[in-house]
Amino acid sequence: MRIFTFSLACLTILQSAFATDSNLTTPLSSHLILPTNFKPPQVFKNTNLVRSVNLEKGYVKETVNVVIENVDTNPQDEYYVPFEGSVVGKVGGFEVRDKKDTTKPVFRSELVEYDTYSPTQFYRITLPEPLNPAAQLTLSITYHLLSSLSPLPSTINQQDKQYLRLTFSTYAPSAYLIQKQKTKIKFPGVDIPEYTGEPERQGSTFTYGPYDNIPAGSESLASVRYEFTKPIIHATSLERDIEISHWGGNLATEERYQLTNKGASLSNHFSRVTWQSSQYYNPPVTAIKALNVPLKVGSLNPYFIDDIGNVSTSRYRSNLREANLELKPRYPIFGGWSFPFRIGWDADLKNSLRKVKGDQYVLKVPFLEGPKMGEGISYEKITLRVILPEGAINVKYETSVPIVAESISQHRTFMDTLGRTSLTLTAMNVIDESRDADLLVTYEYPLTAGLRKPVTIFLGVMAVFTTAWIVGQLDTSIGKRS
Repeated sequence: MRIFTFSLACLTILQSAFATDSNLTTPLSSHLILPTNFKPPQVFKNTNLVRSVNLEKGYVKETVNVVIENVDTNPQDEYYVPFEGSVVGKVGGFEVRDKKDTTKPVFRSELVEYDTYSPTQFYRITLPEPLNPAAQLTLSITYHLLSSLSPLPSTINQQDKQYLRLTFSTYAPSAYLIQKQKTKIKFPGVDIPEYTGEPERQGSTFTYGPYDNIPAGSESLASVRYEFTKPIIHATSLERDIEISHWGGNLATEERYQLTNKGASLSNHFSRVTWQSSQYYNPPVTAIKALNVPLKVGSLNPYFIDDIGNVSTSRYRSNLREANLELKPRYPIFGGWSFPFRIGWDADLKNSLRKVKGDQYVLKVPFLEGPKMGEGISYEKITLRVILPEGAINVKYETSVPIVAESISQHRTFMDTLGRTSLTLTAMNVIDESRDADLLVTYEYPLTAGLRKPVTIFLGVMAVFTTAWIVGQLDTSIGKRS
């Protein structure tokens, strides 16, 4: 039985692979396996590097601006960035640009693996043009780290402040020699009771360094503990469906969340009396009190459903300038508590779909919508499914969000014959800043495919009437005919 299941899984993977090769575009990031004895060749040096760490939200966001120089005698176009094996699985949104010309496209980057048990893994950056010997290029590398902050203490009282701890290296991760470097850390406030090292402190910003001539792969561990009396909102899973209807002119969206608060847990039982009395002066709290979901102007028929029933309060406000869906759980979501729910809405398809030429269409939708909170939201896994009309072919997509898996399948609904074409994309370690990223889907929808459903309905109705007429002509009497 296990052999049969394994064979079936392999066959499914092969079928998905062939479908992907024929219909889908190449993702912006991928996974490459290199030999086990691989080491980045020392063909570059970092002449000047400034690393900025932002802790103003419930996740860590880093920006590395570095001037690289080719120290080899030949042109080079591959630059490597190392991460610890325990950290690389938390990295998301890895993006590289030309610092001096942000209008240029994002550089291609991919995670390379050479040994599963190695303490170090690498991202490989491919420069758009080989860098000549002694030439320099300024890179802007941005990424974020999920689940890297830990509350300390891990349990607090209902009205206590929350403190988070971050352990990091004051040296930027580098596979090459760094001639000069400094690390800046931006905190959400000035309450920073504990830190190691000797940083230069200016308000809510720490600066470590400058450091000179740091060898490749060097580390200098440090830690900071700072106040963050806000919820750490994290979605372990988000399933987002976008369904297209040409006949109805409708764009239907549904999002299913598995939301949790990764902040400090309560040391005692939750007190409703204490909670209600504190609402008069509205102090900072670590609980999720409400969620604000901004929608596009013109959104229709919004709905909100708890997994255990509609036990929460929701309100939808819409005018000519904005549309807003407000969700308020019946109970505050403290650290360690979960809140599974789903929301959905409709929109006019003509605002998102455009016919290019012939039977070709272009669909432009946000890759991510959902709640927008000041403390930020992180997503461990996003599964986005775009359900196109039945008969759509030659599906391609484009997005700036790194995709780890993609497939095309058939989604069967009411009155379908073969099923609707469904594009499924999976992304890992995403943050709410991806709300600004768009998803472009192009596909062909022939006229014959558009007529398939009304013809099917017509034939179905005719079949029912024909069957009823034939049955009506049958003689079902028991006695003999006179």
